[in-house]
This record gives sequence, structure tokens and C-alpha cells, in this order.
Amino acid sequence: MSDEKVTTDIITLTRHVLDEQRRHKDASGDLTLLLNAIQLGCKFVAANVRRARLLNLIGLAGGTQNISGDEQKKLDVISNEIFINALRSSGKVAVMVSEEDEEAIIVEEGLKGKYCVVFDPLDGSSNIDAGVNVGTIFGIYRVDEGSSGTVKDVLRPGNEMVVAGYCMYGSSANMVLTVGNGVNGYTLDNGIGEFILTHPD
Repeated sequence: MSDEKVTTDIITLTRHVLDEQRRHKDASGDLTLLLNAIQLGCKFVAANVRRARLLNLIGLAGGTQNISGDEQKKLDVISNEIFINALRSSGKVAVMVSEEDEEAIIVEEGLKGKYCVVFDPLDGSSNIDAGVNVGTIFGIYRVDEGSSGTVKDVLRPGNEMVVAGYCMYGSSANMVLTVGNGVNGYTLDNGIGEFILTHPD
């Protein structure tokens, strides 16, 4: 019989972000909700990447290209839709810029928030058929004061981002994230469906 003790006080990504939010008295919780939408997108994409061959998601999406001129894979298209839907439904995003879309997506009134998200929903997808790691890259800007949310809000230096990170999908799904106060790494525990803090600081 093993003497290893099971850890029951785990720090999930949601818990960690909420702890950070409590440290800032002026925080509204909007960024926390937006990060929850991003992690939902990452979980959904991770599940599709793992089952890609079973779901016939391998291969090209029918002759379409993204704005970089790369042939779009089926998983590129699906991953892009996953993130657009997750971000829009959060109600916290004004502008989305995806590597898969030629134009920025301006979120309609009623769902518009105060953040802009730039992302590549499935970077490295040309490697998906070979089973090589792929990932999602994202950055979040706050909409400039006085702006209703335009492309200008994302045409800014990277050091003006409030959040930057990536999620890598391979033998495990790992998210690395900074909210401007150090960098932390999380691993998706498929058993409970949560990203767990595994690489603090």
C-alpha cells in the first residue's frame, strides 16, 4: 500500500485568477470571466485535438486559406469557431482578431465588453496529421478609454497587453499565462476538467 497522500487542496486556474482578482480592490471581475472563456475554448480545442482522427478532423478544410496564406485545416476552422463563440458569449470582448480571419471581428452591442483579444486558435496545425504538438496563442488588450472598440485598440505594442499566454496540446494540455505579475503554468486534469497550477512562478 502506498503512503502517498492525495492532495485535496488544488489550485485551479479559476481559483488562482480569483485570488489575484481579490488583491485588486478596483477589479470588476470582467477579466476573470474573460479568462474563463479562454480556458473553456482551450479545453474544447484540446478535446478535439485528442479526438481529431476519430472525428475525421484531419486534413484540409476544402481549399480555404487564412490571412497568412496557409491552407486551413479542418481543425483550424473548428478551433477558430470555438474561440469566437466562447469569447463573444463572455460579454467581455469588443474586438477579436484571429489569424484565421481576414478582418477583425467587432462584437455587436449588447455583448460588447471592454477587452480586445488577439489569437491564433491552432498554431502549428500543419503538424496535426503527424501527431506533433500544436497550440493556441492569445493576448488581451483593454479597449482604449473613449473608444467603442476598433482595430486601433489592438494595433499597439505587446507590452500594453494585460494578459498574454498560450495553451499547448500534446500528451497533455498545458497553459502558460501572465497577467503582468509573473508567469504561471497549468496542466489540464481531464479527470476533473480543470487546469491545475503545476508550474507556479
